[in-house]
Amino acid sequence: MFKLFAFRYALLAISYLTLTLSIGLFSRPAFAESEPDKKYLESCNQNIKILEISLDNTINKFLTISNLITNKEMGLANLIKTIKEQTIVAINNSPSPWPTLHKRARLAKVPVMMYHDILARKKVSFDLTKEQFEYHLKSIKENGLTPINFDQLIRHLRTGEPLPEKPIVLTFDDGYIGHYEIVYPLLKKYNYPALFSIYTDKVDGKKAGRSTVTWEQLQEMVTNPLVTIASHSVTHPRDLTKLSDRQVEKEMFKSKQILEEKLGIKINYFTYPEGHYDKRVSAWAKAAGYTGAITMKNDINLFSNESKSLLAIDRFGQSALNIAIDETSGGLELPSSKLGFDFNSQISKHEISLQDIPLILISGGKPITIHADNRYQVKDILAESEAIAGVDGTFFSLERLDSNQVIGPILSQSTKQFVPGDKNDYEKIKNRPLVLISDDKVDFIPFDAELHNTIEGLQKLMPNVQDAFVGAGFLVRNSQPQPAETFGDLFKFNELRHRAFWGIHRSGQPIVGVSYQRVGSVELGQLLAQAGFRDAIMLDSGASTSLAYNGESLVRYTPRPVPHVVGLVPPKLSCIVVQY
Repeated sequence: MFKLFAFRYALLAISYLTLTLSIGLFSRPAFAESEPDKKYLESCNQNIKILEISLDNTINKFLTISNLITNKEMGLANLIKTIKEQTIVAINNSPSPWPTLHKRARLAKVPVMMYHDILARKKVSFDLTKEQFEYHLKSIKENGLTPINFDQLIRHLRTGEPLPEKPIVLTFDDGYIGHYEIVYPLLKKYNYPALFSIYTDKVDGKKAGRSTVTWEQLQEMVTNPLVTIASHSVTHPRDLTKLSDRQVEKEMFKSKQILEEKLGIKINYFTYPEGHYDKRVSAWAKAAGYTGAITMKNDINLFSNESKSLLAIDRFGQSALNIAIDETSGGLELPSSKLGFDFNSQISKHEISLQDIPLILISGGKPITIHADNRYQVKDILAESEAIAGVDGTFFSLERLDSNQVIGPILSQSTKQFVPGDKNDYEKIKNRPLVLISDDKVDFIPFDAELHNTIEGLQKLMPNVQDAFVGAGFLVRNSQPQPAETFGDLFKFNELRHRAFWGIHRSGQPIVGVSYQRVGSVELGQLLAQAGFRDAIMLDSGASTSLAYNGESLVRYTPRPVPHVVGLVPPKLSCIVVQY
């Protein structure tokens, strides 16, 4: 059995070596394009690293890999670790049970715009002229929005898959001739995808009404990947909920069958006529094999991420485009889950809203702490450091206004000094989160004064520790929000207050942030778990809550000055010269 395992492991190892050599021998150098990268290129001459690809290096890699193959325990341990990591990543990235929306999708605001007829001269209020519609497309482009197709939207809603920063979806109902003569050419001009909802009796000429697109025109349109077709029923009844089961079945099944036969494509989506549906109607949509269904509400504009399910995707009316432009958001755009830490990503700001609680998050970079010599505003403390973003840190003594004394032990890169905590505070901070930071990892463990109030005690936990302090309470641990009992006797921990926090996202990136609205600690933990935090702790909050980025305070009030900050330092580029 082990021989078979070793043989397979050897094949994996050889594949790894081949890939390693290929990267070393044939990869092209990367050049900085963003402003943060350019900033650090100036120091490249002083920080050049030499990468030598030689026979000796190759032999060393072979020896390392052969050790993995011949050392059964080592090979098995590494294999188990790899499988464990991949399993955890797969679980975190798995789709939500259909037709529910993924919790990460709830972080975004993707408007699905609803249009009807586009023609030379308006006939009713919800018509648009060609000029008006093209003005909409120009506004979308000028404001930096990215139209996505309906398949992308469904994947996002189902899996939480990241979207562009400002996504939008365009949909057109009822199959007017203007959709072919005006909309389709403009979509090609701007390279924008769209969904067209077609009810078949109109195209067949069985239902009198305004202009209609033809089957030949639809057949031309579906050859373009910009176009998605949805069923809009057979007869476009005003209210499906008032029809019998047999009638609803016909509207759902027959329209799908006709469209698929006429157009030679699979029809995955259904648009409820006039938006009317109920549980019975959506059950028929499911039975007919639709993977998504679209609704609408008169005079109510809801983002798709607010939808009840994939069988009831909400939309915006065309008159609300300005709101869509102002508020659209792809959500928290971070990489998918992985074990370990990522301290090399660029720093970026995210504004999200969960359960009507707005949060400001800043992710990326390398986490550090700054222990100032007195109490200052966070932005002023950051100005004297390498960090470009930061949040107020641990609790501090209020006995003196000119003191930098904090509650609990503290170690900071800024001072390179360890200061033990006051014995009188031991009981107060017992089991609160002790934060340990090194160059390549972060750990959060319950504080025990007997073990953790000396530098030697900290170094036993993390030999290369560079920063340490005690936070207010655990909000998220191992991706799980923490219940009220974990906060112990923390003063007013669940009172509605502005809250400051920091932690590690499931992507491995550090994040600092604040709530833009007052919230209790238990609810905040639930929101941060939903946002994808692997671990998060609460920092000094209330009047001290402060967040700064690029020299500016991001809170709408003047916070209390503080002596301690958790900061994020942008990654620096390394210059590599490859020698053969």
